[in-house]
Amino acid sequence: MGQSFPDYLASLVTPFNILAGIVVLTGLVLGVQRFTMGLGATTNLSDTNPWGLWIGFDVLCGVALAAGGYTMATAVYIFRLKEYQPIVRPAVLTGFLGYFFVVVGLCFDLGRPWRLPFPMFVSMGVTSIMFLVAWHVALYLTCQFVEFSPAVFEWLGWRRVRQWAVRLTLGATIFGVMLSTLHQSALGGLFLLAPGKLHPLWYSPLIPLFFFVSSIFAGISIVIVESTLSHKAFAHQLDSDDDAHLERLTVGLAKAASVVMFTYFGIKLIGLMHGNGWSYLPTPLGEWYLVEMLGFVLLPCFLYAHGYLTRNVTLIRWTAFLTVIGVIVNRLNVSIIAFNWQEADRYVPRWSELLITLAIVTTMILTFRWIVNRMPVLREDPSYPSEF
Repeated sequence: MGQSFPDYLASLVTPFNILAGIVVLTGLVLGVQRFTMGLGATTNLSDTNPWGLWIGFDVLCGVALAAGGYTMATAVYIFRLKEYQPIVRPAVLTGFLGYFFVVVGLCFDLGRPWRLPFPMFVSMGVTSIMFLVAWHVALYLTCQFVEFSPAVFEWLGWRRVRQWAVRLTLGATIFGVMLSTLHQSALGGLFLLAPGKLHPLWYSPLIPLFFFVSSIFAGISIVIVESTLSHKAFAHQLDSDDDAHLERLTVGLAKAASVVMFTYFGIKLIGLMHGNGWSYLPTPLGEWYLVEMLGFVLLPCFLYAHGYLTRNVTLIRWTAFLTVIGVIVNRLNVSIIAFNWQEADRYVPRWSELLITLAIVTTMILTFRWIVNRMPVLREDPSYPSEF
């Protein structure tokens, strides 16, 4: 990066890097404890609650928030919305890293993670939703690497290989959208197996559709959040007119997010009526359900619409943060809070589970920063022609 090695090491000594290093190191120590002493040494999981934070947050939330990759790739490469090209590479990179670290989090949760390839290649349990999800995530990681690989090859200077990667991008995107449509909904389909365990306000035959539709506005919102933070953190890589361009793109994303959220609210209302769950609304969990639906779905929907109509970029960006929180709340409600709702033995994450999750998220952020600082992600390499 234009520095001598001692100067580069000295530049790494910052408050953020010191804090991140402590978090990652602590996570590594706890990770060694988890893999040498078992799940019981680092988690509060039990036979009653076999799924906890690592599934509810690391996997379910991670996959939903990694949907920005397929939403933006679809818009740019399939629907040819060329004006969004400047934010497609960061979105695909965020999606790729999101899915990769979902697999890392899943390995912590599995009792015998070294057996992860077994149901994919040996037993071939084609009737299992987990078999579907495992294969789809593996294949989709490959698709996202192909989509992002032109940036890697530009960095390496492999011009001819980069040309082939660009030619494969459209096919990889189409295949990736097919995979995303299925595995986003399949994660919701897992809970179709537990109608007696998941609270009736969250359980519905439509839950696969809920997961898929919510992943779309989750992906749009995380793109707004990521682009906002990236343009502040890496401002030195950007031109003076990039901020104005980003604001125009953000307004367009707000319109799309508002429409999708209104659709989601409508089908959730249909699910509530279909399940005849009105009697549960006056209960404590019913009140929490209303907070999720009104505070984290309907309110952001109108805020996005108002931000679009008034071109209020600041409001749109804060709404994106609120929406991301709402998606996390929904996935945690389905997987933890409203799951086993009638059981006296309630699951509460152990501090070590929280720290390992924090270490995974921190490592993903550090990896994203390392790549953006070296590869043409936020900026275009003038030595290479545009992909359009």
